[in-house]
Amino acid sequence: MIDTTTEPFAIETRQLTKKFKKTLAVDHLNLQVPRGALFGFIGRNGAGKTTTLRMLAGLLEPTFGEVWVNGERAGDKARKLHHLIGYMPDFFGVYEDMYVWEYLDFYARCYNLTPARRTKLIDELLDLVNLSDKRDANVQALSRGMQQRLCLAHALIHEPQILLLDEPASGLDPRARIEMRELLKELAAMGKTIIVSSHILPELAEMCSHIGIVEGGRLVANGNTAEIRAQLQFARVLRVRILTDQARALELVHGARNAGKPYIVESSASGTTLEMDFHGDDRAAAMLLAEWVARGAPVAEFSESGNALEQVFMQLTTTEL
Repeated sequence: MIDTTTEPFAIETRQLTKKFKKTLAVDHLNLQVPRGALFGFIGRNGAGKTTTLRMLAGLLEPTFGEVWVNGERAGDKARKLHHLIGYMPDFFGVYEDMYVWEYLDFYARCYNLTPARRTKLIDELLDLVNLSDKRDANVQALSRGMQQRLCLAHALIHEPQILLLDEPASGLDPRARIEMRELLKELAAMGKTIIVSSHILPELAEMCSHIGIVEGGRLVANGNTAEIRAQLQFARVLRVRILTDQARALELVHGARNAGKPYIVESSASGTTLEMDFHGDDRAAAMLLAEWVARGAPVAEFSESGNALEQVFMQLTTTEL
């Protein structure tokens, strides 16, 4: 039973299902995306991500189930609610022989924006996506990364509250991926609710507040990473480098375990670098670090080894990416 007594989610699906002939692409999906979340929608190719986003955007009719936007069922008020949503597909085309400002102006006219509002909004969006200097450039002359940012500006032209972004970093070089990631963080800071699908897990881990993992069209996890890891009860790996000899480093770990710190499960050392299987939360890790520093340990590095999101993904899915 879905709890409807709390504040409505920005996006919620109830038993959302899509079949293509004999293929079940999305299978009774119950997705919940809080308002203001930067939500990572994760799954291997063919898991159902794109089909789900297209149903959320109103481009595909569900076979069964419902989409709710800000607490209202999309089926009842589709036109009104879809105005709240901006959609950026994984593959998109740009019109030839158009200037960048003309491209955005065309879509602004589709939303019946006044000339004055169009001019102001286009300038603001070009500044936001860092394309102001390309205002009078031909769209076809833009690099792949610039075209991606222009497509994002297109998705924002009607000032939606919710953004659906399907693989926005697909095909981009490392610099362009970093620029896209920073842009999404900026949009989240502006209060937008963002659902971004991707299989580039490290980048999602750096920016997402919540995640949903889909496998075979079914949702296998939905929440923030820390909550999901706690539910699964698997260890983090802490990496610690201490500016001293190996014996002293191991002494600190053994001392912590003997002092009643059961969250240190196993440890190993290579020189003065330690790796520990750690079952504690962030607060426990911070207290451990503070204790070692108070005891005079010259800690040069204290970090989490590996990628937590990859660990969650690998444990919850049964097939390879």
